[in-house]
Amino acid sequence: MKITGVDTFFVDVPLQAPVSPYQSRYICSTSTGALLIRIETDAGITGWGETPQRLSFQNAVSFTGAEADYFRPILLGKDPTDIAALYADWGMGEEPYRQSLVEMACWDILGKQAGLPLHRLLGGLYRDRVEVTCCMGIRGPEEAAAISKHYVDLGFSTLKTKAGRSPEEDLAMVRAIRDATGDRLNLRIDPNMGYTPEVALQLARDLEPYDLQYFEQPMHKDLLQESAEIRQQTTTPLALNESVTTMKNVRKILELDAAQYLLPDTYQCGGIWAVKLVGEVAASASVPCIFHCAHDLGLRTATMLHMAGSSPNFPLANDCTYYSLENDIITEPFEIKAGTITVPTKPGLGVDINEGMLKRYLVKSSVD
Repeated sequence: MKITGVDTFFVDVPLQAPVSPYQSRYICSTSTGALLIRIETDAGITGWGETPQRLSFQNAVSFTGAEADYFRPILLGKDPTDIAALYADWGMGEEPYRQSLVEMACWDILGKQAGLPLHRLLGGLYRDRVEVTCCMGIRGPEEAAAISKHYVDLGFSTLKTKAGRSPEEDLAMVRAIRDATGDRLNLRIDPNMGYTPEVALQLARDLEPYDLQYFEQPMHKDLLQESAEIRQQTTTPLALNESVTTMKNVRKILELDAAQYLLPDTYQCGGIWAVKLVGEVAASASVPCIFHCAHDLGLRTATMLHMAGSSPNFPLANDCTYYSLENDIITEPFEIKAGTITVPTKPGLGVDINEGMLKRYLVKSSVD
């Protein structure tokens, strides 16, 4: 089988309340942007991939109209089922966003060729429904309380909220959520590397009475020794996301005992197989993983479901903002019931593109 065609599409789908507006410490989002790729083969099989919008990537690729022009010289004539070669020989190892986009489409093609859903190729089904979080941007105490109660009513068990502008704001938000929902929600907060080690340590100690499930990436991604030291000085569990990139970094995190949980993602690690490897290596150190979310559409959500569905070491609720989308670009959008989603069972990623929705939310295409 050979790749005969490559097209790319930039789409942007509005978010709905209460997720929108989604305020992190550095940006406020009201939509989910993604770069999609469509790979065609001489066997008549088409694969799709998705990677999240990132400003530098978007400016360098999407808005210049050069997306497919970048990929075609690398991909045309290649066998998309040679996924190991994608990692080793196709020249995208330094571009995890781009590599993850292509790799997802290759797995989609391989699954369709084999007539098997992705989770079968990743080891088989371990759980047929995957638990997901509800997510919230930074909010004032009253809003945070109201939104958290709303999520409890919808049947979610886990809430993740953005943080990182100030420790006082974070504590007020956490206190309001706990006052409103008690222990009915597992609670996570994510400062997105917003604090120095000194501030992160004090905040972790101040958060101890509120029984967080974990405190995610409070400091810069390179401060692994500092993360290990904080773990020794507080009972608040520490999780790392931005630090989880290469296997070298993962090994260092585990050697230092710098995190109680890891949050790998395809666009940071370089693909589905890379996330699978992180999960397996972390399991050898008894460190559970959570699949990270970057405001995902249906393709990346499907990937998360296959990964978590096939991997015992993804036991907790995985990050998700899917329920906040106005719509999706797949034909049968996922349904969330009591905070869980069923793992797809059709071949490949198990989802099909809705061409009408693709056109509706299209911002820029290399073939427009």
